[in-house]
Amino acid sequence: MSSDSDTFPAVVELNVGGQFYSTALSTLVKVPESLLGQMFTASSKTPLLRDTRGRYFIDRDGMLFRYILDYLRNMRLVLPDDFQEKERLREEAEYYNLAGLVKSIAESHHKGVANSIDAHDGFSRNGYITVGYRGTFAFGRDGLADVQFRKLNRILVSGRVGLCREVFKDTLNESRDPDRGMSDRYTSRYFLKHTFLEQSFDLLQRAGYRMASCCASGVSNVAGSGEIESEEMRWNHYNEFVFVRE
Repeated sequence: MSSDSDTFPAVVELNVGGQFYSTALSTLVKVPESLLGQMFTASSKTPLLRDTRGRYFIDRDGMLFRYILDYLRNMRLVLPDDFQEKERLREEAEYYNLAGLVKSIAESHHKGVANSIDAHDGFSRNGYITVGYRGTFAFGRDGLADVQFRKLNRILVSGRVGLCREVFKDTLNESRDPDRGMSDRYTSRYFLKHTFLEQSFDLLQRAGYRMASCCASGVSNVAGSGEIESEEMRWNHYNEFVFVRE
């Protein structure tokens, strides 16, 4: 009876959903009862597809497969601090029949917020988040006094990175923050992808925050500037709201 090494090369080239990987055959078969362990054995009855370059093709999420391989290499779960796709990774782990990885994902999920920061950095899940915005009111034509709608340019978010990511998730825009990673640092460069102030309040409330303080300021036109002040300029204002979770 032929061995695995007679059927498959010692180094296996994979194409997983368009992402290319090279790994040892021994890594793929480390968990014999897993789908990969059964696929890459001499006695496998699972038909294996190949792409045009001869790589073994697996029609699954190629980006998440890196974490599947990492688990098989180290037999433990290691994820980035800001990893946001645990549910999708759990589905992949179930597909590959990796019971140990499924259990590790569930345990990390039960750690709650602490895992989204850094389970080893000693930082508390409690803290402050400040939400601010600059806005005005949209007026009718010719400066009519019937105020139509509140008009916000952008909702700003400041606080500890891990807490901000936990609360606002995919509504948080981090593109203006020059320092990426490290969830235990602080930033004042985040803003939201929407301009619905109450939506941000709802997210904070659901995460267990309460408003601790707020402040507001208005903008007055500079006398003698020679510029005609529009009605919207008269109503320019900046507000900040401080939320705390204790």
